[in-house]
Amino acid sequence: MTDDRDEGLEQRRAQLEAELATKRAAVREDERGEVRAEESRKGYAQAMKLSSEFIAAIIVGAVLGYVFDRFVGTTPWGMIILLLLGFCAGVLNVLRSAGKVATPVPGEGRSDKK
Repeated sequence: MTDDRDEGLEQRRAQLEAELATKRAAVREDERGEVRAEESRKGYAQAMKLSSEFIAAIIVGAVLGYVFDRFVGTTPWGMIILLLLGFCAGVLNVLRSAGKVATPVPGEGRSDKK
């Protein structure tokens, strides 16, 4: 009788271990899915940041060009030039934020040789 009971307990223990292993595998898969989702959210946030920096630089250049043209009277040229400068500034900001261009360090690059 004790052998039957021990055998039943061993079967139950083996069954519980199998269920526990299945649950652990499911939890690991969920954790991997969360990591992938977090990476995706970070990429989306970075894309929004880069696009807003680029668009903001162009808009600022256009507005400054318009204001410059209104006060000075150089009707299309101020807007054209400052719009292009805003575009260049936007591209440079995006490249700096993406890490493709190094941020300038103050004082570096000057040669103080006499």
